[in-house]
Amino acid sequence: MAKLLPVTILSAGVLLGSGCRLDVDGQAYIEREQKRFPIEAAGTIADLDLKTFSGRIEVISWDRPEVLVEIEKRGEDKEAVSKIAVTSEQKGSKISIDVRHSGRTTFVGIGRFTSPSARLIVSVPRKCNIVARSGDGSIALERVEGQLDLRTDDGSIRVVESRGQLLAESRDGSMTLDDVTGHVEARTNDGSVRVSGTPGVLKVRTGDGSVSLRIRDGAVMTDDWMVTTGDGSVTVELPKDFSAMIEADPGSDGRVRSELVLTNATGAGADGKRRERGAMSGQLGAGGKRFTLRTGDGTIRLTNY
Repeated sequence: MAKLLPVTILSAGVLLGSGCRLDVDGQAYIEREQKRFPIEAAGTIADLDLKTFSGRIEVISWDRPEVLVEIEKRGEDKEAVSKIAVTSEQKGSKISIDVRHSGRTTFVGIGRFTSPSARLIVSVPRKCNIVARSGDGSIALERVEGQLDLRTDDGSIRVVESRGQLLAESRDGSMTLDDVTGHVEARTNDGSVRVSGTPGVLKVRTGDGSVSLRIRDGAVMTDDWMVTTGDGSVTVELPKDFSAMIEADPGSDGRVRSELVLTNATGAGADGKRRERGAMSGQLGAGGKRFTLRTGDGTIRLTNY
């Protein structure tokens, strides 16, 4: 019956200190706190470093000259949450949040374990450089412009309406990058990748999963592009005025299907009608930078819209 006490207190919404609240969600015990960091100099771009040992990281922009970090610490009980430590620091425009856990995973029954986590919900100015790391959790970022370095050991990554220099990396998780602009890299060992937008540089790699690209009007290649998957299909939609040197290699067991009008096209599917095995290459539009697509096993589809 002792465990019922936190439920009674929490349902009453008791506040513990400034910006800290306890709550219960199912079997979990949760503590919440906030940290604010002002960006005093006008036009200053903040450099934000976010780290959590386990948990989701969510970042979205707003129009205030400050960074707000909401930390949701979750565990089996109060003792488990007490082992989660938050370290924060600000030196001028450089801000860091580091969440660590000194405890360990708890056995709660046959085949069942529970492990504490710390979710970060972050509001930032539109222009902000961000490094985000999660040991086990997804990462979501929306409407941010800057140098964006997002990595998780286990979890998906989603980026929406963002621009700059973007690196998204997961050891095990899917990628969705919608309406992105600039230098875009996406890497995952296991998971599908979907990209839309107007990148100048595009590098996509997945060890096992499909790749889907929708390149929007206005995109211009400023360097070579590379898209590879070890096992999965590749689908590419390009605007009609897009220019590139296309090289598509579906591997020994894959096929190429192209609806593009290519100059000096060679290889399978070059006539836009056949679905054949083997690689295909050719000049699209005015040519220029090389756009390489490879899959170890799957179909490569190239279309205009």
